[in-house]
Amino acid sequence: MPSSTRRLALHTLALAALTASALPTSAQEAQSVRLLVGYAAGGPVDQGARLVGAALSKELGATVIVENKPGANATVAASEVARGKPDGLLLWFAASPTVTISPNVMSKMPFDPAKDLTPVSPVLSYYNVLVVNNDQPFKTAKELVDYAKTHPGTLSYGSAGVGGSNHLGMLLLAKRSGVELNHIPYKGNAPAMTDVIGGQISMMMDIISTASGFIASKKVRAIAVTSPQRNALLPDVPTVAESGIEGLKGFDVGGWYGIYGPKGMSSELTAKLNKAVNAALKQPDLSKRLKELGYDEWTGEPQKLADRATKERAMWATVTQGIVVD
Repeated sequence: MPSSTRRLALHTLALAALTASALPTSAQEAQSVRLLVGYAAGGPVDQGARLVGAALSKELGATVIVENKPGANATVAASEVARGKPDGLLLWFAASPTVTISPNVMSKMPFDPAKDLTPVSPVLSYYNVLVVNNDQPFKTAKELVDYAKTHPGTLSYGSAGVGGSNHLGMLLLAKRSGVELNHIPYKGNAPAMTDVIGGQISMMMDIISTASGFIASKKVRAIAVTSPQRNALLPDVPTVAESGIEGLKGFDVGGWYGIYGPKGMSSELTAKLNKAVNAALKQPDLSKRLKELGYDEWTGEPQKLADRATKERAMWATVTQGIVVD
């Protein structure tokens, strides 16, 4: 064999070995990883999962298939992962409410997020924006509150489900400002937004990343963002805290996405997947796109995800007293 051919063959074998060493063994064999999403297609969680999943495919050298399995505050998807084999081929793209809020409000939580899943990696942090149907007469948070006080029980808001972060965010806003609002739960943010646009409901809080397109096209009107500071994607939209309403000072309601695997996943496999997720989030095209959508980068080790989940689960327990989801 000519020396040049021999060198090329050795280089190819070395590259193949390096690639294989970065992958879970089972992923090498099946070349397919299922990433479950607990919400409807077209919503913000689905959008995030598809962007991250595409980038993760490049890092793993395996196809990442995003599957939507909405229902029961995303516990349908999470439960399937909790029951799955810990082989790295079945993962859950989690939005924080199912991990931090649902355990406090669901009467029959089908799994224990702290015990039945393996934290793999943080992914993103996000905030919501309060949007209203264009026919509503109010254009600021203060005008909304004033209208609600003079028209008690007439305004309705949608959410991704009872106990979801946008449900409790609106509930917190209503309680702190002393108004009555009617909650209409949906199986995801996307169908709720459709009804805000159509006028079936008055308003909703939606993740900035997906709501921004509807705001830009003037299908809905933005009232306020739920972050402590204004969001770079919506610089002209004030924060809830800027409303001037005493009870809304310091208003700060957000959430996050993270990736989990089944219970019992080995530390070696978890570390490999964590490394791949973090590398995916550093890909320039994905990083740029996520910033354009209004997301905040949130990367790190599995323990970082586990610690934040534990802390926020305790925080939401103080807000959800009296709320029970069957």
